[in-house]
Amino acid sequence: MLLWINGPFGGGKTQTAHELARRLPGSHVCDPEVVGFGLHKMTPPALRGDFQDLPAWRQGVFEVLDLALSKQDGTVIAPMTVIEPAYFAEIVGRLRDRGHDVRHFALLASREVVLDRLRERVFGHVTQVLLGKAAPLRRESWAVRALDKCLDRLAGPEFAEHLWTDDITVAQVADRIAESAGLALTPYTDGPLRGRVRRAWVGVRHIRF
Repeated sequence: MLLWINGPFGGGKTQTAHELARRLPGSHVCDPEVVGFGLHKMTPPALRGDFQDLPAWRQGVFEVLDLALSKQDGTVIAPMTVIEPAYFAEIVGRLRDRGHDVRHFALLASREVVLDRLRERVFGHVTQVLLGKAAPLRRESWAVRALDKCLDRLAGPEFAEHLWTDDITVAQVADRIAESAGLALTPYTDGPLRGRVRRAWVGVRHIRF
């Protein structure tokens, strides 16, 4: 089974994916963004745009996910924002056509909540401490510019199942995804401090330069 975790940038996809993987024995996080950053590094800076526009990215993600789903028994988890219906069909649709069990979830929240989560990212948090809570999210400016478009597109029926996350924790989001997909997670046992440290470490590991 593939769990595709969609949502706006800053919507909690990566945290949710790693919470699921931590509590779902035999599962594996297969991050499509890694393919995109690899293609960016191969491309001269002046030619870099949105790597999702590259056919090589869409084909590469499809092939790696197809391989993972075909050759291993555990659940595969892919956290990635995709809001273009044609790109979604090219990857998720083709995987379904190949006979794979793909469960798609779009994590949605209000604009204000997503902006707060962007500020909680490592660099956003440092900026808040140094410059105050009203400091602009310069490093996350691309995510902020894309936010309204993401929320609008992902609310469409083609991107169901929708999961609103404004008032629930990462662990609760993972629980609801697992329940919908018929998967059994191990119990959540983190206290508030341990959970916060764990999420911070996931954030640090996924800083992109």
